[in-house]
Amino acid sequence: MLRPARLLLLIYVTLTISSWAMADDWPQWMGPQRDGVWREDGLIERFPAEGLPVKWQAEVGYGYAGPAVAGGRVYVMDYEKTSGKIGNNPGKRDELEGKERVLAFDAATGELLWKHAYDQSYRVSYAGGPRCTPTVADGKIYTLGAEGRLVCLDTSGDVVWQKDLKKTYGAPTPQWGFAAHPLVDGQTLYCLVGGPGSVAVAFDKDTGEELWKTLDAKDQGYCPPTMIEHAGRKQLLIWHPQSLNSLEPATGEVLWSVPLKPDFGMSIAAPRLLGSQLFASGVRSSAVLLELTDEPGAEIVWRGEPKTAIYSANATPILEDGVIYGCNNSGTLTCAKLSDGERLWETTDPTTGDRPKGYATVFLVKQADRFLLFNDSGDLILAKLSPEGYEELDRQNLLAPTNFSMGRDVVRSHPAFAQRCVFARNDEKLVCVSLAAE
Repeated sequence: MLRPARLLLLIYVTLTISSWAMADDWPQWMGPQRDGVWREDGLIERFPAEGLPVKWQAEVGYGYAGPAVAGGRVYVMDYEKTSGKIGNNPGKRDELEGKERVLAFDAATGELLWKHAYDQSYRVSYAGGPRCTPTVADGKIYTLGAEGRLVCLDTSGDVVWQKDLKKTYGAPTPQWGFAAHPLVDGQTLYCLVGGPGSVAVAFDKDTGEELWKTLDAKDQGYCPPTMIEHAGRKQLLIWHPQSLNSLEPATGEVLWSVPLKPDFGMSIAAPRLLGSQLFASGVRSSAVLLELTDEPGAEIVWRGEPKTAIYSANATPILEDGVIYGCNNSGTLTCAKLSDGERLWETTDPTTGDRPKGYATVFLVKQADRFLLFNDSGDLILAKLSPEGYEELDRQNLLAPTNFSMGRDVVRSHPAFAQRCVFARNDEKLVCVSLAAE
């Protein structure tokens, strides 16, 4: 029979573990369902006057890759540079030598649990580290480096399987590196790859065996594989710089294709589905709204014009209640009507605070009836967004902008929201900041 003191300790530990297990994970880019929605409760209503408490911070290196949080751990990629200079000239590739790394931290304390590192030369523009958030599924971590090294690790950091996509598929490194976050659905890992007949490739997630490959394009682009469901049927969306394509997930068969050509080959933001309508947008004047049919197929409702719609550069927009919220490539947070693309409002308040600056970025995450915005100045913003306008509630700087772009200092990586905390990184540190209500 347990003594009272031991019984109380057992109850405390059990409740603590249960509370931790019930809290949401963020196991991949854009969250558990890749929709930019945080379905957590027990959060603060407003930021405290004394500021949000920093639970811990840990040292990391260069990287655009956001963290993933799963099973009480934080996984993030970085780059440890040994030679070369980061110039961030959009038209010129930097030449660096160093190591890409996968780091695993304890989510509660920030303790470094393990790291997996490998030598990796960089020949990419904006060479400040890996781009892809790790994808965590069924006890495995999938990472994709800036030069196309695809690695599957177990939770101890041991390699299960790996592939060099450039060597295996003749895939060229895009100007700004491999940047499309791998997608796991069921038993399959889907990747944007490139090369002859292999823009999209499906792998067995446990063995790395190729299941199918498909599509030809001059460039593979940067848009993550996106799974949607319409009329009771799943479709895998692959947007490369020539067209938006729907594939049969099991075979790679092309179901439908619509031309969609962003400037500079910058197909980046993931297409978003609301009901039967699918919106996709990219740099400059590339935007389209599609009405999905049951065959399956897609009919064009409208295409964007320079003064309408939203043209997403770095961040994926959010659709709800008949409107689009997104960061326009001009550097404004913008709201537009889904029905015809008419802009309802634009503001620089959450981006640059003054005149628009090209490619200024805000990553949007919906939580209950409000939004959490992370901008490229390193600010976390609590705001209300509606068709009527932008209402800022609170703001706190989490990280210094340690990178630079278009003549100004920036931090650009999508944060993770998990365990009632926000996890964010720059090129020097990873921070965990509490958003839990007392």
